[in-house]
Amino acid sequence: MAPTFADVLAAAARIAPFVHRTPVLTSTSVDEWAGARLFLKGEHLQRTGAFKYRGATNAVQMLSGDAAARGVATHSSGNHGAALALAARTRGVDAYVVMPAGASPVKRAAVERYGASVIECENTPTSRERALRAVVARTGAAAVHPYDDDRVIAGAGTAALELMQDVPDLDVVIAPVGGGGLCSGTALAAHGCNGAVRVLGGEPALADDAARSLTTGELQPPRPPATIADGLLTGLSERTFGVVREHVEQIVTVTEDEIVEAMHVVWERTKQVIEPSAAVSVAAARAARLDGARVGVILSGGNTGVVDR
Repeated sequence: MAPTFADVLAAAARIAPFVHRTPVLTSTSVDEWAGARLFLKGEHLQRTGAFKYRGATNAVQMLSGDAAARGVATHSSGNHGAALALAARTRGVDAYVVMPAGASPVKRAAVERYGASVIECENTPTSRERALRAVVARTGAAAVHPYDDDRVIAGAGTAALELMQDVPDLDVVIAPVGGGGLCSGTALAAHGCNGAVRVLGGEPALADDAARSLTTGELQPPRPPATIADGLLTGLSERTFGVVREHVEQIVTVTEDEIVEAMHVVWERTKQVIEPSAAVSVAAARAARLDGARVGVILSGGNTGVVDR
């Protein structure tokens, strides 16, 4: 069974004591650039600097006492690992995070700062999964997948739930797409609140498996990692593809130049630091040519170093 809107509502109540209710930001200057009225859900201001804390907290809080005592484990390019590390620390249990070699130093430092043990692996989906299985076998920890997990999807959806509550008359909601956990949760929350709202995904053209999957109707494999949006390198799972196929109208792909431009537009005009993965949804809002529509955009995270233009 796929997660439902009821699961998102239950997650919102469960995680409320632990997460920030992040603000919705607006900018006339950004609206003019995008050609639409954007309402930016500031998950870069969430604890650990990304929406991932929502799903990780929901998963950890749902564990039984005996299961939690053995710790939790995951694989992650950074944001989910940091989120799970803090969620585990909050509950007083151990966390183990498999990270690819070459992961963002900013994100790895965050994972370690929150107290998780980091296990390095090659930067391929197969290597990540194999290393995670080894950690679980060695420690007995409960695996909490970054996106292929109902608890994580439902938790991720609480960001869009808050957005829809704060701005109920949106025409469109856009979330970035990597493994599809955020996009799936966003779609469930958005359509649960308003069945008429259009839900779009934003995806790098160099990591376009979700767009290809939605177009063909069959799950497509991810391309080799190439995009600056390092949080979106993974591909959809059968679980997330099922939700995307049912609830998402279109996946809008954007170029690397468009991602960088959108990131700098947000930095310069709102004074908010977002990471490239978050900028993908902003770039998609412009590329979709939504012509003055009221558009909710999930800014998924802000874990990036300072980069000169």
